[in-house]
Amino acid sequence: MKCKKLQENVEAAVREMGLACDVEKVTDMQRIIGYNVMTTPALVVDGQVKVAGRVPSPDEIKKLLA
Repeated sequence: MKCKKLQENVEAAVREMGLACDVEKVTDMQRIIGYNVMTTPALVVDGQVKVAGRVPSPDEIKKLLA
């Protein structure tokens, strides 16, 4: 499943960067719609949608978090 792969990639990127942060998988459709996300999976960082509708690589995620 793409959502699971995105979570794995985010956790890998965070671990590789040595960041101390919370990674949360959101499954509540109302919260997802609240971000105006219409295609999943999506990556939201500090309330801002960074990627939607695809699974970015750990390297791409690291660039988004830097």
